[in-house]
Amino acid sequence: MKKFIIKRLVQLIPIIIGITLLSFLLVNVSNTDAIDMLEANRGTAISEEQKNELREELGLDQPVIVRYVVWLKGVITGNMGNSYISGKPVFATFISKLPATIYLCVVSILLTLIISLPLGIIAAVNKNRCIDYIIRLLSFLGNSMPNFFAAIMLIYIFALKLNLLPVMGMNAGIKSVILPAVTLAIAMSSRYIRQIRTAVINELQKDYVQGAIARGVGRLKIITGSVLKSSLLTIITLLALSIGSLLGGTAIVESIFMWDGVGKMAIDAITMRDYPVIQAYVIWMAIIYVVINLITDIVYHYLNPRIRLGDCYED
Repeated sequence: MKKFIIKRLVQLIPIIIGITLLSFLLVNVSNTDAIDMLEANRGTAISEEQKNELREELGLDQPVIVRYVVWLKGVITGNMGNSYISGKPVFATFISKLPATIYLCVVSILLTLIISLPLGIIAAVNKNRCIDYIIRLLSFLGNSMPNFFAAIMLIYIFALKLNLLPVMGMNAGIKSVILPAVTLAIAMSSRYIRQIRTAVINELQKDYVQGAIARGVGRLKIITGSVLKSSLLTIITLLALSIGSLLGGTAIVESIFMWDGVGKMAIDAITMRDYPVIQAYVIWMAIIYVVINLITDIVYHYLNPRIRLGDCYED
């Protein structure tokens, strides 16, 4: 297992280098740069001489590959540079936005599990009955609904019409997180319900379940004691994908609700051509997905005896 972890960590290096290089090249394809965007946002003209001085100061007059190498050396030594727009250290800016994204991620995942686990199990136990069709229809509608549309509908109903929740921002305490978290939970719950339903149905058809029923073991005990445990691999896979996506920042939802997290930071940086911030975000996305996948594989190793047995044969 140690060899596997070390191998995956070594594989992380070329993956991150490749992703950052590709993103850096794509970002620099545009004819405008940070200085042009700064001029547009100020609303006042900047002379070409001043622009050239600013580009030289920021290193934007250098070839793209040179700028990339300089930036990569800085990252390796622990310096991600300063934002072209705010002038603040990129790492400090990123760290200041991360808690908001983590908070939104945790609340969204909890809501998703609270909704999807019972509904997925109910749909599986009542396969091809009325309640199953209703749950499957709702999950289909939720999965088909784009996040921005769900966000607009929730804002219209709960903020504008009922005046129960704030429209945007993070200044209303726990109320502020409800609408963005529910928006994310709608789509995630819809996917979870279908996967959990399928996993539970497959387990209910296995011989050990039929044997337990024949021995008079209660259905609720079978589901909570055996079936749900056997379905953990499916649930963990879903959680890994969701956590990776959420920690990367859900840009659309964060932007709609003005949630000051990593996703909104990335959108603002892309709009302003703030290359150091964009690259910090790309590195974070690459690392978080690789780390989450690694953790998932380790959990698989301990939950699935067949994987452990395969590792023994390989050793």
